[in-house]
Amino acid sequence: MKIVFLDALTMGNTPMDEISALGEFVCYDSSTAAEARDRVRDATVAILNKVIVDEAFLDAAPKLRLICEAGTGINNIDVALCEKRGVAVRNVAAYSTDSVAQIAWMHILNLEGYAFYFDRKVKSGEYSTTSIHTDPTHPFTELAGKTLGIVGMGAIGQKVASIGRAFGMKVIYFSTSGTGHCKDYPSVPLETLLRESDVISIHAPYNERTAGLIGLEEMKRMKPSAVLVNTGRGGIAVEEDLAVALDEGILKGAALDVYVREPIPANHPLMHLKHPERIIFSPHIAWASVEARARLAHEMAENIRNFNF
Repeated sequence: MKIVFLDALTMGNTPMDEISALGEFVCYDSSTAAEARDRVRDATVAILNKVIVDEAFLDAAPKLRLICEAGTGINNIDVALCEKRGVAVRNVAAYSTDSVAQIAWMHILNLEGYAFYFDRKVKSGEYSTTSIHTDPTHPFTELAGKTLGIVGMGAIGQKVASIGRAFGMKVIYFSTSGTGHCKDYPSVPLETLLRESDVISIHAPYNERTAGLIGLEEMKRMKPSAVLVNTGRGGIAVEEDLAVALDEGILKGAALDVYVREPIPANHPLMHLKHPERIIFSPHIAWASVEARARLAHEMAENIRNFNF
């Protein structure tokens, strides 16, 4: 059995011993569409993360039996076509819950606590020259008593919510599926969540219900003191509208880990704000703690091991 990993660079130095023990294992850092088609010609299993699986890909892989998504989202795979061709698709769910929740809170705390401003204040030497022992110019507010609004109350949303509760925050959520399954916190309409939340954290999948869910009109309904954090999927919050909202002071701040196009283009409006201090970026790393990547590699091995070839 030949197993081909087409874009393994995202896994960093995560050991692949479990997978390589299951057959002939060939690993590529990345693959263009043409390279991917060439590399799966004699593969039984294809592992991929962002490589597009379409008709041309499947036509080039007559021996292919199983596609393993190196992650949760399978928007890059034509699942219906795979099913028609007799090629199974397996993803990995819930491997990154703790990792994503931690990065979401890293962003929330940095936004609310002005972490980067205070760090620069000391490192620049400016603090050393001041006449007082503190800095009253950027007063931060306590999270206790504030409202945390979660968009998408799945496993990650619930983890983020539990941390918010530990800070003494009131938690509400909007169910993007229309069904509020989580009974630990109030499920509210989007309009209510926008109006009442001091912090909004997005943890929903990208689909026809969530695409462009929070645009400029929705941002205008938020508190001007509110912050918006998206570690879910790019495009749920409209990026161009977010740039306007931040520069016009409609929102206090935002943090993004995910983007419509990844990497984010250098000429993107969010990269050229008049007030760049109002946004924090990270390069789609919320899923990628050392532990999460190890769990991902293990679960991909399990998906291959348990498949009936």
